Amino acid sequence: MNDIEQLIAIEQIKLLKSRRDRACDTQDWDLYRSLHADHHVSHNDGHERWENADVMIANVRALLDKVRTTVHHSHTPDITFESDVKAKGIWGMEDLIFDTESGELLLHGFGFYHETYEKIDGKWLFTSRQLKRTLVRENPESQKA
Repeated sequence: MNDIEQLIAIEQIKLLKSRRDRACDTQDWDLYRSLHADHHVSHNDGHERWENADVMIANVRALLDKVRTTVHHSHTPDITFESDVKAKGIWGMEDLIFDTESGELLLHGFGFYHETYEKIDGKWLFTSRQLKRTLVRENPESQKA
């Protein structure tokens, strides 16, 4: 991959990440699913490892299911390439989770997403994600998000 191809791929991965955050926050599950390879695995602090994209989508939907409002911010990507079709990324992150009905802040987290990507049929997709929060502020009266 030459320098221009690498820059284009980085921008494509950045758009992938932006769409993922937006799809999660708007609960657009069709878009969210389309951004992940079938063999995607996910592991978030406090949850068991999810072994494929459909299981991950079902679990994320169940966690949020219109009773939670989320705000995700991903920034300062550090993207490296293993090959022309495989990459790794680490993103600084901040997330806020609110009770939709009351507007009460349930969780405010900071940390890093550790992700892998694969270019499949000409399109970059997520193949793994691990969320590692370095600081979490929770409302002690609320359920853990």
